[in-house]
Amino acid sequence: MAMINEHDALTAPAAAPILEGDAGDFFALLKPRVMSLVVFTALVGLMMAPGEIHPVLGFIAILLIAVGAGASGALNMWYDADIDLLMGRTSKRPVPAGRISAETTLAFGLFLSVFSVVTLGLVINWLSAGLLAFTIFFYAVVYTMWLKRWTPHNIVIGGAAGAFPPIIGWACVTNSISLESIALFAIIFLWTPAHFWALALFKAEDYGRAGIPMLPNVAGERATKIQIVLYSVLTAISGIVPTLMGFAGTTYGVVAAVLGVAFIWYSWQVWRMADGDKKMIPAKKLFGYSLIYLFGIFTALLVDALVAKFFGVVV
Repeated sequence: MAMINEHDALTAPAAAPILEGDAGDFFALLKPRVMSLVVFTALVGLMMAPGEIHPVLGFIAILLIAVGAGASGALNMWYDADIDLLMGRTSKRPVPAGRISAETTLAFGLFLSVFSVVTLGLVINWLSAGLLAFTIFFYAVVYTMWLKRWTPHNIVIGGAAGAFPPIIGWACVTNSISLESIALFAIIFLWTPAHFWALALFKAEDYGRAGIPMLPNVAGERATKIQIVLYSVLTAISGIVPTLMGFAGTTYGVVAAVLGVAFIWYSWQVWRMADGDKKMIPAKKLFGYSLIYLFGIFTALLVDALVAKFFGVVV
């Protein structure tokens, strides 16, 4: 690349504006892996809800929820660019890597937020749109701008943002919030701390370098392990609640129980892990299994709902 001295830079005619990043960079701003989880859990909420929604409207609803989730991700990346630059797993994101400016990212996130909320309200209903707006606000403002940098309970409280999609999906069909949809919310809400604290155990240096008060950095490994075991038990219990409440079948309950016992077992291995273990293998295994657990739970719920809807059978 040719070098330009200061005089040349000052006297050269203004260059034409350059389009920042490429399609892949803008897609990365949406946090597609997080978005995929949002889409899936929202779909399960929509399919489990009593009543009917036209398939086209259902598809539009899920698409708009995905756009809203992507908007949250973009706003998160805009605000967190400074700390993302300091952590190995996030330093290559488009904003800290310099491929997209913070200003463009902010505008992108705000546009998607307004578009997704307003369109969901006009096409589906305003309750689901309001819930989507609150979810975006909670993740971008309450979690990202406040909780994440100020309290080790950031994940516990902030986890609500990731737990709302099933309620939104449910509301798209029923225009209401029910105890059943809250039970789906609770599964994700209680799952989040153990999932992220497992990650925080083997990424503690990253979080420490960025000044983020994750539990292992503030309270230490031992206290984090205790909390992981506690939340894994609560998660396992919440997983069987749909069967206990009667809106999921016995087969689902058995699957949820097996997945929950495995979740507790992996968390127990983390508890038994020696303090100061550099490899953190049990924590890495729990983190990986936690993703399998949540996917398995919501897949089983989806299958249960599809069987009930199309075959009229509760299994």
